[in-house]
Amino acid sequence: MEIILLIDIGNTHSHIGLGHSGRVHKLSQFPTAAWKTGKALAFLERCIGKSTLRGAAFCSVVPGATLLARRCIRSRWKIDPLELNSETILDLGIDYPNPKTIGPDRLANALAAKNHYGAPVVVVDFGTAVTFDVVNGHGDYAGGIIAPGLSAMTSYLHEKTALLPAIRIREPQRVVGKSTEQAMLSGAVIGYRGLIRELIVELKKELGIKRLPVVATGGYAELIASKFALISHVDPQLTLEGLRLLWMRRNADKPSGAKVKRLGARRNPGG
Repeated sequence: MEIILLIDIGNTHSHIGLGHSGRVHKLSQFPTAAWKTGKALAFLERCIGKSTLRGAAFCSVVPGATLLARRCIRSRWKIDPLELNSETILDLGIDYPNPKTIGPDRLANALAAKNHYGAPVVVVDFGTAVTFDVVNGHGDYAGGIIAPGLSAMTSYLHEKTALLPAIRIREPQRVVGKSTEQAMLSGAVIGYRGLIRELIVELKKELGIKRLPVVATGGYAELIASKFALISHVDPQLTLEGLRLLWMRRNADKPSGAKVKRLGARRNPGG
């Protein structure tokens, strides 16, 4: 089976998926530090298995890992991976003063959300930071919001106070905690929903619309979206889907056997 290797390189973890013309499947992840130690290749080989690699696409918010990922894929599979960024993105306008400063994972999310849920649409990505990314009614990336992530907030409380423990984030049983851990859970999860709710309300006001699809992705998306009607969709594969869509779009007019640029093939001087 021919597949496309999809990689989202984040600050803590690199997420892997395999894609084809219809969907993303076989999700996995490994520590982003593995690119530097040389252990990333083993994770990739395990994920790909005996499938034939037709192409690869990736996005990265870690510059040091970007070059290593490109070298790894070129060396092992003899193909040039497509890097998603503000210069390679297709089917998504960008209404932003300095497009190069937009995180490529945020552009991937916006592309996938626009494709599957229409425009306008907002993506809320619950990662190390929580990010809001807005696609306006014209289908353009219009900007976003960045706030501390849920785990970052609770970790900070534990690290900066003598008596507050590290906690495992989950749905609290009640609002009024009967222990320090329960009180922290209530403040974190229920309070975090309040943060997200207020930002969505203000976004609707600024955009001047009443109906605004909100797509949640990232590690705590399902937890926060439960019991929270303002989030209309949860899509854990959104970033990888954006990578798949871009790769398919850029290779739509090429036959299957010519989908990727093979090393050693003749290139243009700038390529």
